[in-house]
Amino acid sequence: MANPDPAGPSDDILLADQPLHNADFEWDSFDSAAYFDKNYREVRHDDGQIVRILSEFFSEAASGIEKGSAIDVGSGANLYPALAMLPFARDITLSERARANREWLDDQLRAPADSWSDFWSVMSAGRRAYTRLRRPFGELARRATVVRGDIFDLPANTWDLGTMFFVAESITRIRSEFDRATHTFVRALRPGAPFSAAFMKESDGYAVGRQSFPAFAVNEGYVSACLHSVAHDIRVHSIESHDLRPGYDGMILVTGRAGRPTR
Repeated sequence: MANPDPAGPSDDILLADQPLHNADFEWDSFDSAAYFDKNYREVRHDDGQIVRILSEFFSEAASGIEKGSAIDVGSGANLYPALAMLPFARDITLSERARANREWLDDQLRAPADSWSDFWSVMSAGRRAYTRLRRPFGELARRATVVRGDIFDLPANTWDLGTMFFVAESITRIRSEFDRATHTFVRALRPGAPFSAAFMKESDGYAVGRQSFPAFAVNEGYVSACLHSVAHDIRVHSIESHDLRPGYDGMILVTGRAGRPTR
């Protein structure tokens, strides 16, 4: 059942024998290939909706301004957030903690899977900023750098636009760690920087290959409240999705700008 409390679930309901914190999990052995095959081997209906909103947002929010430095936090086995920022970024940092994911990202930058062309087709449909890029994957390989990064240790006030997709709620069972990860991501951006973040709604955890990983259950109200202190112009989109795996109640896409609005 969906959590009715927009403040989110309480940490004290967690089982004492469960691993709870981000540091309790073996992230370096994350099965990147299995995750990609399950999630991004084709454009699913939910990701298609997200990609359309995401590319339209950046087309409007970043159009006409000088290309900046971009960051995708916790890239995992997903290239579409970086592709969405590509027309507006002179360089893109793919910040990823897990060694297996960093190796996967390096391989994909050299030889991207066919499905990324399908994602690009959805992004670029009717959007001139995207169609102007004749060789998007060559440009992505040239502009993107994969780095070992920890979401809890990002430098503040550094990047001009950013994304964080299915990360903060999928790395811990602890409320304070979700909040800290989300706030640190937004604070890593310069004031006014456009950003987008996505979350699994009411997730109770997930399996990749033979491993299980944690989740902190969030809903639209909790995500909006969490972002309110560090961002403005926040828009929350509910994305229908129920057939990816058991144990979640859809997806949440957020767009906004970093920092509090200037008067």
